[in-house]
Amino acid sequence: MSTLLAFPGQGAQQVGMLHSLPAEEGVRTCLAEACEVLGEDILQLDSAEALQTTRAVQLCLLIGGVASARLLPAPDWVAGLSIGAYPAAVTAGALRFDDALRLVARRGELMQQAYPHGYGMTAVLGLELEQACALIAQVHSELSPVYLANINAEQQFVIAGSETAMAAVAHLVRQQPAGMARRLAVSVPSHCELLDSAGEHLAQAFASVDLQRPAVRYLSSTTARPISDPAALRDDLAWNLCRRVDWRSVVQTAYERGVRLHLEMPPGSVLTGLARKCFGSGAVAFQGNRLDTLARLVQEERLLEI
Repeated sequence: MSTLLAFPGQGAQQVGMLHSLPAEEGVRTCLAEACEVLGEDILQLDSAEALQTTRAVQLCLLIGGVASARLLPAPDWVAGLSIGAYPAAVTAGALRFDDALRLVARRGELMQQAYPHGYGMTAVLGLELEQACALIAQVHSELSPVYLANINAEQQFVIAGSETAMAAVAHLVRQQPAGMARRLAVSVPSHCELLDSAGEHLAQAFASVDLQRPAVRYLSSTTARPISDPAALRDDLAWNLCRRVDWRSVVQTAYERGVRLHLEMPPGSVLTGLARKCFGSGAVAFQGNRLDTLARLVQEERLLEI
């Protein structure tokens, strides 16, 4: 049996999320390193105003994830939803934290510049995958683009596209007996071809970055497969902003490979809820639990595996 650290994606951000991290030396060191690399006070990034920007959101999720993971024993597996792949790769020892900071800052800027307004993401619940795809197909057009972006769980998906198209799909969803739709706190249309150009620019930024073979097993959030080759990991990280997320399969793959503790890194507990069907009480959120309790849970899983 083993442990998976799961890092959340954009939409999980919370005002004050960096300020609420445990007051531990490892966290202070991480925050100081981020300030030095970026040349700015990163504690200004988690205000309500700052979190209106994609760059600030993604940097907060990276920094919070890496800082929290440093407080725990090494896991057996890591995975991250969308931007969560970056703290996962850092935790796995495959990507240097300073490189991740620069890349994520660039990633956020590219996404924000591509679609500064009029686009985003919406959660769709209560439908089967085929139903959701059929409703998307009814609305999608060149003038009103909308795509299936995330498969998060059974009957839980995310669409990405223009505000007009998403509203039209949401209207159709709500006409279904169990259908629900909710606009997410994401201002860009991630995980679809609308961000292909941003992916090309990010891939260029990755060209000069040195990646290592992960020391901890890394699961891709787009293919739900382990990646150990640095070139394949480079491709996974650079292009995941415009590739569909299949988190449902990530959770299933982790469980099938012997993971029994799914620990969601801060902030929030959305991924914990998604993992409960597979993991039951083995799905735990970092936020809201004592650090010594979490460290003991990870250590116990490692001892059971031995």
